[in-house]
Amino acid sequence: MESGNGTQSSNFLLLLGLSGESELQPLIFGLFLSMYLITMFGNLLIILAVSSDSHLHTPMYFFLSNLSFVDICFTSTTIPKMLWNIQTQSQVITYEGCITQMYFYILFAGLDVLLLTVMAYDRYVAICHPLHYMVIMSPQLCGLLVLISWIVSVMYSLLHSLMVLRLSFCTDLEIPHFFCEIKELVQLAYSDTFLNNMMMQFGAGLLGSGTLTGILYSYSKIVSSLYRISSAQGRWKAFSTCASHLSVVSLFYCTSLGVYLSSAATHSSLSSAAASVMYTVVTPMLNPFIYSLRNKDIKRALKRFFGMETISRSFVLGLKKCT
Repeated sequence: MESGNGTQSSNFLLLLGLSGESELQPLIFGLFLSMYLITMFGNLLIILAVSSDSHLHTPMYFFLSNLSFVDICFTSTTIPKMLWNIQTQSQVITYEGCITQMYFYILFAGLDVLLLTVMAYDRYVAICHPLHYMVIMSPQLCGLLVLISWIVSVMYSLLHSLMVLRLSFCTDLEIPHFFCEIKELVQLAYSDTFLNNMMMQFGAGLLGSGTLTGILYSYSKIVSSLYRISSAQGRWKAFSTCASHLSVVSLFYCTSLGVYLSSAATHSSLSSAAASVMYTVVTPMLNPFIYSLRNKDIKRALKRFFGMETISRSFVLGLKKCT
């Protein structure tokens, strides 16, 4: 296929998935379907809890609901296509479909990183400047931070997609992955990929290192502020407000680093694909559990949403009357 001069084949890419063994396909299908449904259900609950409870209409939960929405979209760019391929026993994806999947994957992956950085800044302001928190983190600033994150991610993803569009490919290519990962796609091109490789290294370094630096700086300021709190109880109460975010950040960056080290050590595309499941599927699935299990406000909002709080109160009042 010559993508550079406009002649394109409609069906030329084969997604090899995680395993070529047919007897493992039902197991993989069931496992990924379960994880996908849990991810959708958990993140939707976070969004419903935040939107339905006025007590959660604060900057922290505003960013959390945006992160949950992005996690839903992030997982939905890859898993449904993978499940469809297993169900239909077809590994074919069109060129247009592959570029579209790659674009949205990079878009939502970038948004994930940027929102985690914004949430770290929110926790820094809340702990280091508690008296001016609501003034600094105004609704206008919160909306602007999310908008800037979207703009940066859109431009970043668009640039990578346009760089791939200029490449030329042979027909009937096989991608040893369960989705159209940009690195694997670029390696299959027979035209010069120097600029693409440079852009991938520079972009990943700038976005990854820049956001990680911002997060580490925010938490260094938070730690120094915590040491200035005299009582241990007050110190723990302040730290508990950012414990969930710190857990999510650690999970995201540790799994991403694990995937990078795994691919560098094994040089096996299928091993790298299996490792990438950690941050493409497992991390978005675990985020709602981390925030809900460690957060009394979210638990209370979910109980109100499902009417559990009213039922429990009625039950307690009924017991009191009986006694």
